Amino acid sequence: MWPSSIFFQQLLRFVIAGAVATAVQYLVLWICVEANWLPAPLASGLGYALGSVSNYFLNYFFTFKSHNAHQQSLTRFAIMVAIGWTLTVILMFVFEHQLNWYYWPAQLLTTLIVLAWNFMLSRWWVFKATSR
Repeated sequence: MWPSSIFFQQLLRFVIAGAVATAVQYLVLWICVEANWLPAPLASGLGYALGSVSNYFLNYFFTFKSHNAHQQSLTRFAIMVAIGWTLTVILMFVFEHQLNWYYWPAQLLTTLIVLAWNFMLSRWWVFKATSR
């Protein structure tokens, strides 16, 4: 059974909202690494946290058009962000320091992995419609 068109619309909107958050993350990563302020795994984690602020509001209103209480959605979103942040830092560390990848390819693969995880969690838990 193929996913519904609603699924694909949400996925497209999720990618658009994520592109905004990812732009923030990549900008912070680039500035922090090139200025020697932070190592890439920590810079990526900082950028991820900052990008998550815009990501919450875009996904709440634009992607999933949620009507859930912010208290519920924001709490769940914070848990998802904590898991995503942890995945980001661990994957960046493994790719850059264990596999000796340059930080940009490491970040791109990390982004794809975390994007898939976050979409599934957002759709089926964070912003899932609840009865009032």
